Amino acid sequence: MFEKTKEVKEGRYGQLDKTVALLFFEPSTRTYGSFDSAAKRMGCKVIGIQDPDTASLKKGESTYDTVRMFVGYGADALVIRHPRAGAPKYVAEAFDVPVINGGDDGHEHPTQAMLDLFTIWEKFGGFEGLKVGIMGDLRYGRTASSLAYGLAKWGVRMRFIAPDLLQIHWRNDRLEEQLREMGADFEKTDQVKLDDLDVLYVTRIQKERFVDETEYKKVKGSFHLGQNSLKGVKNKMIILHPLPRVDELSPDIDRMDHAWYFRQAENGLYVRMALLELILGD
Repeated sequence: MFEKTKEVKEGRYGQLDKTVALLFFEPSTRTYGSFDSAAKRMGCKVIGIQDPDTASLKKGESTYDTVRMFVGYGADALVIRHPRAGAPKYVAEAFDVPVINGGDDGHEHPTQAMLDLFTIWEKFGGFEGLKVGIMGDLRYGRTASSLAYGLAKWGVRMRFIAPDLLQIHWRNDRLEEQLREMGADFEKTDQVKLDDLDVLYVTRIQKERFVDETEYKKVKGSFHLGQNSLKGVKNKMIILHPLPRVDELSPDIDRMDHAWYFRQAENGLYVRMALLELILGD
């Protein structure tokens, strides 16, 4: 996948005479925009839903019925983002059309993990010997869990940085247990220790997923990184963020060589182009 993405980024890719349905039952900016641009660059026709508030879902139409309509319109592949965990898997089992998970609830975001891993691979040329810190909302953040699974497969050492209310043991999908079953090398802490990291992956606190507002208030503003926070870090350390950011990452870091999050976001286009070519190409 990394080599294929590198080829695409260098402009070596073909054209696809296909139709891609982007069915976003949950709002999105980067994921929708990059898939839309990726499909169009590869010559695909794009159909679908970008704003769920303007679709028949508002009238009570089921996910199944909505998807079936777009399959009937000739979709060769479906990209599904949904507020319900497991919805893309349900759609994949219900229809004989390739399905790409564009993010489901606080569960998973696999194509985000692909672009995160590609960005790390692009910077370091591999994963051997790296140490990655994942900081922020590890309880509700789907990007953090998807990345953790990927890093574990590559044998990367991880440090989960979060207050207890946001740590990985709160996740109902057994993330910590599954990482231990995989033999992953990781530690948990609420202290911001960055000097030995090669990569720092920062996430925002997912305010919209808190059921109890008092819990959110306890962890609101737990972390705020500025230039002063990065004193003593490795020269080659990079900072990644799936975006959008709120107040956890100061704009004054944008000018630093450590800031790779906008390059990371751009890589989302190339990763998704490569994915479409692998799925729909000859």
